[in-house]
Amino acid sequence: MKTGLFLSVAAAMSLAACSSVTGGSDMARGPMEPGASGDMTPNQAMPYVAMAGASDMYEIQSSQLHHQRGQSPALHRFAQMMIDHHTQTTAATMAAARAAGMNPPPPELMPMQRAMIARLQGLNGAAFDREYRTQQITAHRMALNLHSNYASSGDTPSLKTSASSAVPIVQQHLTEIQGMTL
Repeated sequence: MKTGLFLSVAAAMSLAACSSVTGGSDMARGPMEPGASGDMTPNQAMPYVAMAGASDMYEIQSSQLHHQRGQSPALHRFAQMMIDHHTQTTAATMAAARAAGMNPPPPELMPMQRAMIARLQGLNGAAFDREYRTQQITAHRMALNLHSNYASSGDTPSLKTSASSAVPIVQQHLTEIQGMTL
């Protein structure tokens, strides 16, 4: 029952996110800007764990693609940092969930994230770098909103602590990628 609810909530949230995103390079412009309402971010443990895991998985996969298709040395270093940091935040979130007595499924990309990865897979070089940077800004804004909202209004103390720990990491990433010029 919990898994069905979790999947329904996660699917509804990702569909809502997709509905406000258009094609082309607008694919990377998400619905949640900093300070936006938290309507699409969960305050319940299972949907939060699913979205946090999906967010980390997107960061890791898109950054692995940068190593294959991108050309900017600065973005290459950023991509490696994404792989390292988001592997760590996934481990921390899963450990917090297990500490709360949950048995979370492995992370899985949501539809919007799969579409973003597919867009990156069709690009190389400078075009890849531009799209990767744009998507990273969007993904980090959404992740910052997700973790900030859960840290302040989540329902599970160990996950609230994990979310609070993720906030400065995600903010650092967002600040860094926004400051990069190509």
